[in-house]
Order: sequence, then C-alpha cells, then structure tokens
Amino acid sequence: MKTAVVYYSLEGNTRYAAEKVADALEADIIELVPKKAYPDRGFKKFFWGGKAATMKDKPELEPYGFDSSKYDLVVLCTPVWAGTFTPPLRTFLSENDLSSKRVAVVASSSGGSAEKCISRLMEAAGASSIAAQVSLVDPKARPSEENEKLLNDFIDELGRQKV
Repeated sequence: MKTAVVYYSLEGNTRYAAEKVADALEADIIELVPKKAYPDRGFKKFFWGGKAATMKDKPELEPYGFDSSKYDLVVLCTPVWAGTFTPPLRTFLSENDLSSKRVAVVASSSGGSAEKCISRLMEAAGASSIAAQVSLVDPKARPSEENEKLLNDFIDELGRQKV
C-alpha cells in the first residue's frame, strides 16, 4: 500500500508531525506552499489566518506534484485555524478527488479539541470513513510525552492497517 502525507504548516508544528508520520510509514511527503505566504506573527497572523479559514479561502499553491492514483492512503496534516482546517488544504482538496481513498488526519493546535476541524476536513475530502485521526498540542513548540504517545499510537494504527 502506497501512502502520501500531505501537509501545510505555518510554524513548524504540523511539519514536525507530518515528517514523523512519513518517516515511520515510508510515505511520500508533499508540502503545500501558498504562493502568497500568511503572516506568521502577532495580530496579523491570527486575523488573516482566521479570516481565510472562516471564509473558506482557496489560495493558489506552488506546484506540489500529487497524483492520487498512486496512493491507497492519504494522511492530511493541518494546523487548526478558527476551529477548522487551513486554506491550503482546502485548495488541495478542491484539486484532488480523495473520495475513493483511505484518509487519515493529523491536526495540531495550541490547545483544545480538534474534533470540529477533523470532521470538517473529512467532509471536504469526501471521505466516508477515517483510517485514523490524532489531535496534537504544539508537538514541536511544546514537546511532551503525551504528544509523542498520541503520534506513535496513530502511526501504529496506520501500520497495522497496512498489513
């Protein structure tokens, strides 16, 4: 089974998790990069990121070279912005049909539940079921045993499904 890990990361927390998943599953990793970067500090970061997520923006992305026919499993990794997934993932999902794929989700936030984000992401992906999901709290910025355990359990669950 061939796996792709597709992610967008503003501050590196989601990148950290995506790289760990890709390494452990020997998966292809695809970073989504908007042509116009989002602010990454202060009030502007929260204002523009939250507005873009709430308004369901679909920013233009740098070329990312994804062919869904090559993959059985797609792991979508996103920060949580305003209770939902990021606009670069929204663009990716509008450009790629994942309805026949197994989909898993990694959501990272600065605290709180990512259930709404994961639910919205699965709905946008057109996925009828989720292979696995995990919600992490700033896995790079605030390393913890709990985050590592959650991430390892997620990877183990996907690994068991490969057999």
